[in-house]
Amino acid sequence: MDVLNVITLLGNFLIVPGLTYGSQLALGALGVTLVYGVLRFSNFAHGETMAFGAMITILVTWLLQASEISIQPLPTALLAMPVGIAVTVLFTLGMDRLVYRYHRERKASPVIFLIVSIGVMFFMGGLIRFIIGPGDQIFFDGTRFILKAREFKETTGLNEGLSLKMTQAVTIVTAIVIVALLFWFLNHTRTGKSMRAYSDNENLALLSGINPNKVVLITWVLVAALATVAGTLYGLDKSFKPFVYMQLLLPIFASAIVGGVGNPLGAIAGGYIIAFSELILTFAYKRVVLYLAPEGTEIDSLVQFLGTDYKIAVSFIILVIVLIIRPTGLFRGKTL
Repeated sequence: MDVLNVITLLGNFLIVPGLTYGSQLALGALGVTLVYGVLRFSNFAHGETMAFGAMITILVTWLLQASEISIQPLPTALLAMPVGIAVTVLFTLGMDRLVYRYHRERKASPVIFLIVSIGVMFFMGGLIRFIIGPGDQIFFDGTRFILKAREFKETTGLNEGLSLKMTQAVTIVTAIVIVALLFWFLNHTRTGKSMRAYSDNENLALLSGINPNKVVLITWVLVAALATVAGTLYGLDKSFKPFVYMQLLLPIFASAIVGGVGNPLGAIAGGYIIAFSELILTFAYKRVVLYLAPEGTEIDSLVQFLGTDYKIAVSFIILVIVLIIRPTGLFRGKTL
C-alpha cells in the first residue's frame, strides 16, 4: 500500500506536471530549432513571440466569452487559438520583412541576427505590456479537473490522491498532435523536404531550384504557430504574465541545445529532459521517504536536492554540462 501511495504521490507531483511542462518546453524549443536550422540564427525574440500569440488568443477568448460562445468542457482559448496563430503569423512575417530580410540579403553574420532579435524582443515586450498590461491575466474557463484527488482517494482507498487538470490533458494531447503533424510535414511534403534540403546545404538547395523566399516564409509560419500554441498552453496551465515568457527563454534554449540545436527530435527530447530535471531536483521527497522508511521515522527537513528558488538554475547547469561534454547535444544538431 505504501508503494502505491509513493507511485501516486510521484505521479501527481512529478510525472503529470513533468509531461505538461515538458510538452510546453518542447513546443517552444521546436520554434527555436526551426529558426536556427533553417534561418541560421538564435532567435532571442521567441519568448516574446509566444507571449504575443498568447495575448492575441486571450483577447479573442475574452471576446468569445463576452458573446457567451464556448466549447464546454474544453477551454474557449482553443477556439480562439487559430485567430491567435493567424495574427502572429502576420506579425512575424511583417517583422521578417521589415527587420530580418535586410540583414539576410546582405549575408549578415549570425551574431548580427542575434543582436537584431534582442532588439525585436524588447520591442515586442513593450508592445505586449502596452496592449494587455504587465499583470497576471486569467483566461481559463471550462471544466477544471478531469480527475479529482478526493475522488481518486475514495475510489482507491489510498492516502494520496491523483488529479488531472483539463489544462494538463489538453497540453499533452495538443503537443502530441502538433509534433506528429510537424514531422509528417517535414518528412512527407515537398515543402518540408525543401526546408530540410535548405537547412542541410543552402547552396546546393538553391542550385536544385528551391525558392529560398518560400522556405523562409514557411519557416516563420511554422514558428509563429508553434509559439502561439506553446504560449497559450503555458498561459492556460499557469497564468499569463508577459515577463514570464522572457524568463522561459533559458529553459527553452536549454531544451534545444541539450537535444541538439537544429534537430526537431532533439528539441522534443530536450524539453522533457529539462522539465523533469527541474522538477526532480526541486521536489520535496519527505513524504516519499516517510512512506518507505520504517514506521515511527521522523524527518525534519523537506529532503530536497535544491530549493524551489533554484529551479531556473537547473536549466543553466544542465546547459553548461552538455556544452562541455557534448556540444552538439544528445542528438546531433543542425539537421531537420
